[in-house]
Formats: sequence, C-alpha cells, structure tokens
Amino acid sequence: MTVLVINSGSSSLKYQLVNPENGAAIASGLVERIGEEIAFIKHAYGEQEVKLETPVADHSVALAKVLELFDQVGPALSEAGIVAVGHRVVQGGSYFSGPAIITDEVRDLIEGFAPLAPLHNPAHLKGIDVARELMDVPHVAVFDTAFFQSLPAEAATYALDKEVAAKYSIRRYGAHGTSHQYVSGKVTEFLGDSELKQIVLHLGNGASASAVKNGHAVDTSMGLTPLEGLVMGTRTGDIDPAAVFHLSRVGGMSTDEIDTLFNKQSGLKGLTGDNDMRAIRDRATAGDAEARAALDVVVHRLIKYVGAYTAVLGGLDTLTFTAGIGENDPDLRAEVCERLAFMGIKLDLEKNAVRSKEPRVISTENSAIKVLVVPTNEELAIAQQAMSLI
Repeated sequence: MTVLVINSGSSSLKYQLVNPENGAAIASGLVERIGEEIAFIKHAYGEQEVKLETPVADHSVALAKVLELFDQVGPALSEAGIVAVGHRVVQGGSYFSGPAIITDEVRDLIEGFAPLAPLHNPAHLKGIDVARELMDVPHVAVFDTAFFQSLPAEAATYALDKEVAAKYSIRRYGAHGTSHQYVSGKVTEFLGDSELKQIVLHLGNGASASAVKNGHAVDTSMGLTPLEGLVMGTRTGDIDPAAVFHLSRVGGMSTDEIDTLFNKQSGLKGLTGDNDMRAIRDRATAGDAEARAALDVVVHRLIKYVGAYTAVLGGLDTLTFTAGIGENDPDLRAEVCERLAFMGIKLDLEKNAVRSKEPRVISTENSAIKVLVVPTNEELAIAQQAMSLI
C-alpha cells in the first residue's frame, strides 16, 4: 500500500509516493513555475530522473502531467497500490487537532481559514480540488497547526483585547507542526524514553522552535502566522509590532508593502542580500563581516529561545536539530552548543562532523543534555497520518 503525498504551492506542486509502513520514498517530483511561460518539471523513480521544460497553465494541467510521468517513467499508478492521497495544509485554525478526510465540508473549512494563511491555504486548495477530481481514492488533509492545538492557553494566548482576538481568531497557531511532531516522536523512539523534556529546532529557509514535554507541545516560536519567532531565510522573525506603525507613518509604506518586506525581503536576505545559508557561511569563512554579523543574529535568537523554553519546560533532556540547515550545518550546531555550554552541554566534535541520514546523538556521554540530529520526513509523517484514518 502506498500514499501519494502532495504539497501544493501557489505556483508549484511537490509530490512523493511513499510506503508508510517502511518509510520508503518510491518516487518523487516537482512542478515549478505553474502559470508562467515555461514550467520546470522533475520526476524521479529509482535511478531514473526525467526533467522537462514545458508550458503548464494551471494546477490541473500540472497534476495531469505528473500522472503521465508516473505512467511513462514509473511506477504505474495502477500498479502502485495507492490507497490515499495526503495533502499538506498549513492552517487548520482551532478546528483541526489531527488529520481529516477531505469532504466538501472539510474543504470549505480549509478555505475559511485562508485569511490566516493567505499565501498557503488557497494554494493547497488548488491541489486538493484537482487531485480529488482526478484520483478516486480517499484524500486526507494533514495540518501544520494540528500538533500545536495542545498548547496551554498561557502559551497560545496573545495579550490582546479578548473580544477582538475572538472575533478575528487571533491566537498562536504555530507551524511546521508535522515536522516537530515527527522529530520529537523519533527522539522518544530512538532514546526509548517517553518522558522527555525536548526542544526541537527546525532550521531551514523557514525556521521554528518547539518545546515538547512527554510528547505534547507546550510552546512554539511561530504564532498567528509563520512570521513570528526565529530569524529565517526571508522572514524577520520576532520584531516589535510598532515597526509596522513606524513604517506606515514615517515611511509611507502600505500594509501590503510591509507584509512583503517582513515576509520576503528580510531575515538573512535582508541582512546579507542572500537567503542561502551555505553561501552566507562561505562568505563568513572568507572574512565577510556582513555575513558573520548575520550569523551572530541567527545564533543569538536561537540561544534566546533555547533558554526560554528550558525555563518553560522546567529543565531540558534533549536538544534536537532538524531540517535542511539543522541537519547539514555542523558549524551552526557547534556555535549554538558552545553558547549553551553553561547548561552542561558538551558537543562531540567528531560526531557533529559526521553526515548521516539516520538519527544520532552528537553530544558527549557526559553531556548534561543530549544533543541530537534527527532528519525530518514530513512526507512520511503525512503518509502515516493519512493511513491512520483509512
């Protein structure tokens, strides 16, 4: 049995065919620049990889192309044993605390939450609508926000006028929940201990931190939207809300201009002109002061959150790095752990330098807190959650 996992963006369609029992990614691909003059398509199956450049008018055409590639390159979907399609959905509001089979009612609820995720939910719906039309199997929505529905009220509530907050559904929803749930669960499984005080750092172009106690999320860095929290590739992370008023009154900027500035032109890109951590690391190593200063800002924010979440948890057993940067940047891990040495963290530099796709401990045996690297696998998590319903 397999599950086709779809992550639909405004102009892209990512997919992966997954065996949820053994975790194998059987085939995967991506359609980029949907609706533009030329779209880029990549489909990989085994040792075969096909790349195409062709016009793709909309998501309906994109998914039809994907289905063609499965038949032409493999595996043939008629023989792949697909039992469900799992859809990543960023925002499930306060309604969804777990995955949901997509009915017309669920589809309308996802659309209703679009104002809370205007860049994401409408794009997800494009993929959902097309896939439901073309594939006659159960479709399951897996929500980024679901894992954080268990946040205590003290962590989920903003100190905003309660009537305004209720009227406009303003609270801390978090994001990257599928990854945080998967990784914290892997830590529990790997260490054989279900009663752990964990901090998970999901560090990629989008970045977030979570505090997890005995398998339940108790805090997370992203809030009403994915803008809050850590420094990211193009997002500011935490910033004084009054900066919005200042830029409007003094800078004459519109709400949309400020939104674009904070979400797409800030973070590492705003500080260095580049949102690729690898390039920034190379620049810093070569003596670029601007790049080094940006890395210092990133590390400072991480240290701040680890310290705060250790206090929230009442102690700390494990600190885990995951996602693209977290898994592949040993220098960043070393810088963070060096700043946390006062907590008794001792990093094994040789273990930290090893690259592996398996969960591993990179701290020394006498470290007061275990430091781990655990590769995330959101596609597998979505596939497994889809299977849990069907």
